[in-house]
Amino acid sequence: MAERSAKAVGKRAQLPTEAEGVQSSPTTLGAPPPGEPLDGAMPQSPVLSPELSSARSVASDAGSELWERLEAFEDILDSDVGDTSLSRARNLEREIGLRQIYLKFDGGNPTGTQKDRIAFAQAMDALRRGFDAVTVATCGNYGAAMALAASVAGLRCVVYIPAACQTRRLSEMEGYGAEVLRAPGDYEEAVRLSRERAVSEEIYDANPGGENTVIQLRAYGDIAVEIYDELRDAPAAVAVPVSNGTTLAGIHRGFVSLYRRGKTSRIPRMIAGSSPAQNPILEAYLTEAPRCDDLEPERVRETRVNEPLINWHSIDGDHALRAIRETSGFAESVSDRALLAWARKIRESEGLNALPASTAGLAAFARRHARESFGPDRYVVVLTGRRT
Repeated sequence: MAERSAKAVGKRAQLPTEAEGVQSSPTTLGAPPPGEPLDGAMPQSPVLSPELSSARSVASDAGSELWERLEAFEDILDSDVGDTSLSRARNLEREIGLRQIYLKFDGGNPTGTQKDRIAFAQAMDALRRGFDAVTVATCGNYGAAMALAASVAGLRCVVYIPAACQTRRLSEMEGYGAEVLRAPGDYEEAVRLSRERAVSEEIYDANPGGENTVIQLRAYGDIAVEIYDELRDAPAAVAVPVSNGTTLAGIHRGFVSLYRRGKTSRIPRMIAGSSPAQNPILEAYLTEAPRCDDLEPERVRETRVNEPLINWHSIDGDHALRAIRETSGFAESVSDRALLAWARKIRESEGLNALPASTAGLAAFARRHARESFGPDRYVVVLTGRRT
């Protein structure tokens, strides 16, 4: 391919390869390098802009008029949530052998992940609709995001965490005033308990796949708008790590809206990366199944690396699978070892401390490019974590 220089081709062997594709256990991976997040991203410091302290006081004040609280909350949302950086990854381009790769780094959000987008959108919806509490199930990142958003809105937050889940973000949730409860069983069981609590106590249900799915997809659709604002058109493809599929489905929805309004000349191919045999979206795509069927829970194996990617039931999986197929996109499996290698590569080449699991989309994109050699165009990869 004309875009690939001899130097770039020579470096291809240094990239994560299929030799690293064997699923690794937590014990064989060794200790993480200093500063490398595994089970959760890291919050900004300070988490919210200090100049918004007065707005935060108003938003959380139950004694203030609702319109005042909503305006103050919206000021915080517009200032600190979203509008994250999109940067050209020139060093990574040379490594992969393909020009114009852009990194959409959602680690710039308050708690370090894209979860802040849906957390703040739902907290505002809950405040507008007169709820005084929200509930959610989590294994870490979403719980931290929801706890922060609820505290800003002056709402009580009830977080359910699977009993076996080990997360570094527990202290954050409690620090924001959330009530954290351990749920027996897996994540899906935690979701069930959270939803039951929402019904019995008339609490706002912020879990994926519920009646607020449209709000979540619209919030993630803002990622597409931000990419368009920078590139002035849709890229050829967008690569995203998938678990429940909500982020990928939301980004696709955002680009569909832009295209229908005549803002873009195309809808990008949607590329998904996830853990081998551990995600229904990936399995449905690879087996050409019509929809995302549940996996056998006992066969889903969690490690300290793949936790953000795995589940036996992808709540918004069918939305994501449809987005991949409608755009002639694709899904690829990525091993733990490759995720760690890509995280190191991004840190060394682009100065971004990406959550290893969030590199699954990039790994899937690069792996397919090694086989098919994509043409010269613009490509976007979505990442989370923390800038070094």
